[in-house]
Amino acid sequence: MIKKLHIQNYAIIDELRIDFSEGLTIITGETGAGKSILIGALGLIMGNRADTKSLYNELEKSVVEAVFDIGSYDLKPFFEANELDYDSELVIRRELSPSGKSRAFINDTPVNLGVLQQLSSTLIDLHQQFDTLDIHETSFQLRVLDALAENKNLLAAYRRQYRQFESDKSRLAAMKAAQLNAAKEQDFIAFQLSELDTAALTAGEQDALEEEQLRLSNAEDIKRNLAGAYLALSESETAVVSQLEEVLHAVQAVKKFDKEIESIYQRLEAARYELDDLSRELENLSERTDYDPGRLSEIQQRLDLIYRLQAKHQVKSVEELISLQENLRSRIQAVDDRAGEIAKLEELIARQHSQLLEIAGNLSDRRKSVTADFESQVMGMLRLLSMEHARLEVAIEYLPDPGPTGFDEVNFLFAANLGSRLQAIKDVASGGEIARLTLVIKSLVASAIPLPTLIFDEIDTGISGGVALKMGQILRALSDQHQVVAITHSPQVASKADAHYFVYKEVIGNRTATNVKQLDMEGRIQSIAVMLSQYPPTESALKNAKELLELT
Repeated sequence: MIKKLHIQNYAIIDELRIDFSEGLTIITGETGAGKSILIGALGLIMGNRADTKSLYNELEKSVVEAVFDIGSYDLKPFFEANELDYDSELVIRRELSPSGKSRAFINDTPVNLGVLQQLSSTLIDLHQQFDTLDIHETSFQLRVLDALAENKNLLAAYRRQYRQFESDKSRLAAMKAAQLNAAKEQDFIAFQLSELDTAALTAGEQDALEEEQLRLSNAEDIKRNLAGAYLALSESETAVVSQLEEVLHAVQAVKKFDKEIESIYQRLEAARYELDDLSRELENLSERTDYDPGRLSEIQQRLDLIYRLQAKHQVKSVEELISLQENLRSRIQAVDDRAGEIAKLEELIARQHSQLLEIAGNLSDRRKSVTADFESQVMGMLRLLSMEHARLEVAIEYLPDPGPTGFDEVNFLFAANLGSRLQAIKDVASGGEIARLTLVIKSLVASAIPLPTLIFDEIDTGISGGVALKMGQILRALSDQHQVVAITHSPQVASKADAHYFVYKEVIGNRTATNVKQLDMEGRIQSIAVMLSQYPPTESALKNAKELLELT
């Protein structure tokens, strides 16, 4: 609810403050005194555009600030989503500088108008004649029926089911798209996998083959050089082993005379044994080394296959090819697995659709069950508000597929006059008639729909007497459950106020300014009496004012 409104340097307002009551706040005043300016200031709080023509003093900035109690509005998620400080007491401020720059603040944090408009729409419901009201919106009309049908819990269950249904449908569509793409590639993937499976690659194979290829390609050189090395060590006239034998004999003859010579002899002897082993290994390698063109051809073919597969798949090793092979195998398996998942998900979605249809049918039946009584109550209350021939009809159209609220599309059809054609409310032009219809409908669902602060600007235009009194009673009843602010010219409406403010003009220096004051009981009697007659009011008007205020 709105608690306070502070306006500074706006239009013909120098500065004023209003404290609002929880129930019904009435604002009255002479024509042109500035009541509409209050609505304009509230419009700034709601995110409307501003310009420098609104400045009372063109050299100073204009400030409009409103304080709200939002403890029961469940707005904390909104504040968190927009990175705003949350407190049960909310302060919204608009500033307009002489340069034309406008700024908006929520709890002293600068925000853009989009954020401000989104927040303020949950705080203030402003009704002016010829405004586009939410009563025009079919979504609100559906909310009205659901409120009257007490569909809150059933609708919440339906929406949970519907969100899951839509989520699963999106998941199914994504899976089918992936499956279609995979299916298009599957033949190619299967061909690649078959090629790799046929190749039967093993880790480390390439290095071993390349080593063997190198050895076979140089077999003759290897055999010739190994044989030469063997001869040089053991078989030639100057064989290294024979010469080492002579060295050993020479050292052996003197080793007993010196321990150091003994050590050298042992080392020479070890070298002779090592050379003997090396000689035999060279001989064996030379004898085993033969040029094998058949084996060399096999190796070359195998390596050509490996190199071709590596080039084709843009990898550099057999190990990478083996990894690719397993990946392709997994992709083939995934296609088969996804087909099973798709079948299971289709079954689930079919069950969900059946459940949705059942719940949507229950919602529809409950909505239809309250329409006749609702139509009757609306038309009865409109007759009390001097709309004797007004008609309201609730048209419910069945949609083929369930949507977020079921398969009902609701449209309120309205005709204000005898013989007029029923039309959608959005196509009905008269602001006064729509304002009264709005008041009636919202009063009927006030206890069931969480409405924000309701502000009515002169919706009583064109009515008087008993009709105006009845409108005042409706506003007063509505204010038992919601904060209501009404700007009115009607004394009957004004008499129902919990708090009555009077807007007036006064001359300050050489300028005229608008101001506002809260009336005490005596002030209310005087003000209502003037509204009933003239200024100064007659005795009969004063008496009538007291009667309206139920003071007699």
